[in-house]
Amino acid sequence: MSAQDKPVVLIAEELSPATVDALGPDFEIRHCDGADRAQLLPALAEVDAVLIRSATKIDAEAVASAPKLKVVARAGVGLDNVDVSAATKAGVMVVNAPTSNIVTAAELACGLLIATARNIPQASQALKGGEWKRSKYTGVELAEKTLGVVGLGRIGVLVAQRMSAFGMKVVAYDPYVQPARAAQMGVKLLTLDELLEVADFITVHLPKTPETLGLIGDEALHKVKSSVRIVNAARGGIVDEEALASALKEGRVAGAGLDVYTKEPCTDSPLFQFDQVVCTPHLGASTDEAQEKAGIAVAKSVRLALAGELVPDAVNVQGGVIAEDVKPGLPLAERLGRIFTALAGEVAVRLDVEVYGEITQHDVKVLELSALKGVFEDVVAETVSYVNAPLFAQERGVEVRLTTSSESPDHRNLVTVRGTLGDGGEVAVSGTLAGPKHLQKIVAIGEHTVDLALADHMVVLRYADRPGVVGTVGRVLGESGINIAGMQVSRAEEGGEALAVLTVDDSVPADVLAEVAQETGATSARAVDLT
Repeated sequence: MSAQDKPVVLIAEELSPATVDALGPDFEIRHCDGADRAQLLPALAEVDAVLIRSATKIDAEAVASAPKLKVVARAGVGLDNVDVSAATKAGVMVVNAPTSNIVTAAELACGLLIATARNIPQASQALKGGEWKRSKYTGVELAEKTLGVVGLGRIGVLVAQRMSAFGMKVVAYDPYVQPARAAQMGVKLLTLDELLEVADFITVHLPKTPETLGLIGDEALHKVKSSVRIVNAARGGIVDEEALASALKEGRVAGAGLDVYTKEPCTDSPLFQFDQVVCTPHLGASTDEAQEKAGIAVAKSVRLALAGELVPDAVNVQGGVIAEDVKPGLPLAERLGRIFTALAGEVAVRLDVEVYGEITQHDVKVLELSALKGVFEDVVAETVSYVNAPLFAQERGVEVRLTTSSESPDHRNLVTVRGTLGDGGEVAVSGTLAGPKHLQKIVAIGEHTVDLALADHMVVLRYADRPGVVGTVGRVLGESGINIAGMQVSRAEEGGEALAVLTVDDSVPADVLAEVAQETGATSARAVDLT
C-alpha cells in the first residue's frame, strides 16, 4: 500500500506509544495540538480518523472541517468534548474506551476510603508544615466495619472484593442485581434505607441519571450513623454537596472522600473547608495503565471502523457487516430494551428477544445485542456497548435468548423484548418500523395492543377501566405544565384492566407521577425517558 493510499489518522493529543503500535503500519499517522483550534481545524481536512483525549473539542465546526472523517476516537470514558449528535448527522462514528478505567476507578475509591478512615492526607500536610499531631489524626479501623456499596456494577463489585480483603462486611443497594448473584459475591442486598442505617462507610458507584441525581441528599443523610464516612468517585451530583456540607457541619457525617463534583473543574466548594474531607480533582482514570489501555482500545476500534467492520465500542453509528434491512431495527431494539427496564424496574431473570417477519431472512443476532444494550443503558454506571452488554447480563445471572420467525401476521417486521422477573412475573414490549422513513412505533405492552410513535418522554399506566381516568390524567399533567403529545388506551374487556400509553413533551417528575397514580388508582405508573 503506497503512502497516498493509506488512511490518515490524526493524533490530536499525547497518547501512549502503545496506541501507535496498536494502530500498526497500515495508516499514515499525523500529529497536532488539538487544544489549539488554529492547528486542529486545518489538520482535520484530510483525515479519516482522529484520536483525542479530553483537551480536544470535536464539535460541529470540527466535524464540518473534516469531510473525509469516518471515526472520532476518545481515549477515555467520557464524551463531554465530542458533539455526538453532530458526528452522527455527518455519518461519523464515535468510539470511546468504556472499560479502560474500571480497575483504576475502583482503586481510587478504595484509596479515598482508606484515606478518610486514617486521615492520611491531612496528617501528611500537617507534618510537612512542621506539626507532629498524632492524637489529632487518630482514625478508625476498617476491619469488621460495614461497607455500603451503592451501585453493584463492575466498579462497585471490584471495590467490594478489595475491601472484603480488609475484613469489611459488605452490603449493597442495587435494584438491578438479583439477590442470588450478590450472594455469590458474599454481598448482602439491602434497600437504600437499610444500607444508610447500618453502613459505617458508604461508597457510590451509580450512573448519573435523573433518578440518581441527589440520591444521597438531605433526607438520606439524616438516616446515617454519625460516624459514617462517604466516598463518591462515580459522578458529581449523586451525593448532594450542599446537604453533605450541612451534615458535616452538624456532626451527622464523620468524613468524606470526593473525586467528582457537580460542576467541574471545581476549585471552590464549601466542602473544602472541612479537615475531615479528602478531595481529589477527578483522578478516577488518571493512571498510566488506564491511559495505555484506553489508547490501545480506541486504536483497535479505529482499525475496525476503517475496515468497515462491527465496532463494539461505537456509541452512535454502528458499523460492521449488517444487512441494510437490519440496520434500521438497531435503534428500535435498543429503545425497546430501555422501555423494558423502565417498566420492569429490575433486571429480568430471563430475557427473550423475539424477531418476526421478513427481516429474519438476514442475520439478526445484532438486534439481540442492541436490545441488551438498551436494557442496561440506564442500569449501570459504565458505558454500555455491544461488546459488554452480554457481560452485564452474565454478571447479573440473566439468561438471554433470541428467537426468530418469518411469520408476522400484523406487521411486516416486529421486535419484542420479553422478560421473566424474579417473582415469576413477565414484562413485554413490542415495536415495529413504519413507512419509508422507518418511524419507530410501540405496538404492544404485554397483552395490550397499542399503536403509538415512540417519543423521548412517555408514561405507562395500568388501572381498572372506568370513566374519568383519562380526564384525571390530563388534569394532573396539565396542572404541572406537562403537555400530552399523544395517547393510546387499551383494554381486554370493559371494566377490566386498562393500559394507557402517553407521549409527553417533557420528563414527568416522580412527584407528579405519584400524583397521577394516586388520583387514578393506578396499579402501576411508570415514566420512560429515552433521551
